[in-house]
Amino acid sequence: MAILPRLKEMLEANGVSYTHHVHPTAYTAREVAQLEHLPQHRFAKAVVFWGDEGYAMAVLPADYVVDLQELRAALGIKRARLATEKELAELFPDCELGAMPPLGSLYKMPTYVESSLAEEEWIAFNAGTHQDVVYLRFEDFKRLSKPLIVHFARLAAA
Repeated sequence: MAILPRLKEMLEANGVSYTHHVHPTAYTAREVAQLEHLPQHRFAKAVVFWGDEGYAMAVLPADYVVDLQELRAALGIKRARLATEKELAELFPDCELGAMPPLGSLYKMPTYVESSLAEEEWIAFNAGTHQDVVYLRFEDFKRLSKPLIVHFARLAAA
């Protein structure tokens, strides 16, 4: 089953108001934000890492990058490395590579959200493909994903 129908089913079952857009193919979070005409800070990207407790999802704005040292310190873990493309393909078989939605709960994966993203009223994110985007309120995202909100990223170079 592709993730988009499962994602929509989860949103509807939980009474979440959302919108779904389709845009031309874009591979980076920054490109998607540009195509969707929204501030990069409102587009949430999912970065998967492997740490002391296994795989987890770090969710951050498109204009930020994960600082692994900061992530280790924030989570109190000794090891953290980004998942490889091979691992991502195995973990998210129902998504195009790099287009997984930032809801670790869909994959029984702990989710950590960059604190600056938590300040947004609403966010948008990939919905399993490089063309599908879902918009929803951050509070609904938080209710569904039950993330730990911590600081682990920094603004990317322009």
